[in-house]
Amino acid sequence: MEHHAKISWRRSSADFTYNSYNRAHDWQIRQHVIPASAAPDFRGEADRVNPEEAFVASLSSCHMLTFLALAAKKKFVPDSYTDDAVGYLEKNSAGRMAVTRVILRPKIVWAPGTSVLQADLDELHHNAHEGCFIANSVTTDVRVEPAG
Repeated sequence: MEHHAKISWRRSSADFTYNSYNRAHDWQIRQHVIPASAAPDFRGEADRVNPEEAFVASLSSCHMLTFLALAAKKKFVPDSYTDDAVGYLEKNSAGRMAVTRVILRPKIVWAPGTSVLQADLDELHHNAHEGCFIANSVTTDVRVEPAG
């Protein structure tokens, strides 16, 4: 199975120096165009998605989708799922900048009549992490913490 993304950038400045070149570019995934840039800390545009945010969102989304599939198989019925995920860009053990850890904070609202024990919820999250394609593809430490 292949997954494609087209990235397009065009210089908008007369010169090309670290301080002058534009970071704005577009991601095209199928018919969807997503305005992207470097993070503002790296001279990017704050109104565009940056790769680090997209990485965190990808991990969160994958975990959620795997969680929902597992919940459906257990006949647990969620009405909503939200996650205030956060990723930390810092030096890794090799001294290089990396998103070293991501904390997922999912909050699930269960449908009326659905009762899920904490042990079952913990197992769902554990199995969702184990089955998440993106989490299985990276070295980032991904943790699930209860939502506050």
